[in-house]
Amino acid sequence: MEKCRESYISKVHGVCEWCGNPGYILDYIEELTPEDINDPNITLNHGNLQYLCLSCHNTKTFKKHKATRDNVMFKRLYEWTKAENPENTK
Repeated sequence: MEKCRESYISKVHGVCEWCGNPGYILDYIEELTPEDINDPNITLNHGNLQYLCLSCHNTKTFKKHKATRDNVMFKRLYEWTKAENPENTK
């Protein structure tokens, strides 16, 4: 996977493919499933990869998954903060 990661990031010049800022996370466009996680035709396929900055990755990820829990919300990598609208955290 490391060679695939390095070659993909080099291919996109290390920039986020959504906004053009410096990239941070190599992300799967279509999420992996338990059935395909060990299939190199899927996991190492450049056609299913995108390089994103943290902000764009969080936008993509939290569009599908709720980003708040018990009056806290994800602020940035490994950081949580109190939600501004606690009624929207349930």
